[in-house]
Amino acid sequence: RLGFSMHREGHFGAALLFYTPLGFIILLFGFRQAAVLGLVTVAALAMLPDQDQQIPGVKHRGITHTVWFALLTGVITGLCGSYVGSVVGDGQFVTTLVATVFGFVVGMLSVLSHIVADALTPMGVTPFAPVDNRHYTLDVVRASNELANNILLVSGVAAGGLMLVLPDLL
Repeated sequence: RLGFSMHREGHFGAALLFYTPLGFIILLFGFRQAAVLGLVTVAALAMLPDQDQQIPGVKHRGITHTVWFALLTGVITGLCGSYVGSVVGDGQFVTTLVATVFGFVVGMLSVLSHIVADALTPMGVTPFAPVDNRHYTLDVVRASNELANNILLVSGVAAGGLMLVLPDLL
C-alpha cells in the first residue's frame, strides 16, 4: 500500500454497496446464481484500478481511474457475460444479450465504485481525463483512515448480506 488510495477493505465495501441494488433486482427476478456471480465479480474487480501501481510508467490514479477504463472493463466483463450466457442459455439470443449487458454493468460498477471511493479522499480523481481534466475530491477522509475503510467494508458486507436474504423474506 502506497497510501494514495483507499485501502482494499474500503474498496471491497464500496464495490458491494454499488452492486447491491442491481443484485437485489436480479434476485427479485429469481436469478440467484447470476446475482451471486455478480457479487463475486464486483468484489474480485474492486482493486483493479490500483493495479496501475504495479505498471512502470503508469501514473497512479491516472487512466485506470477514469470512466474510460470503467467502460473498457465493462466491455471485457460483458464479453465474459456473453460467453457464459451463450453456454448457460444454449445459444439463445435473449439469454446471451441479458448476460452480456449484466456483465458489462457489473464491470463498470466495480471500477466506478473504486473511482467514487477515491474521490472521498483529499487526493481525489480526474475521472474524465484526458477529455475533461477537472479534478474531483470530496476531501472527506484520508485514504489511510482505518475506521473509514472498515465502515465501508462492514456497510458493503451488510448490504450484500441483506441483498441475499431479503428477497426470501418478501
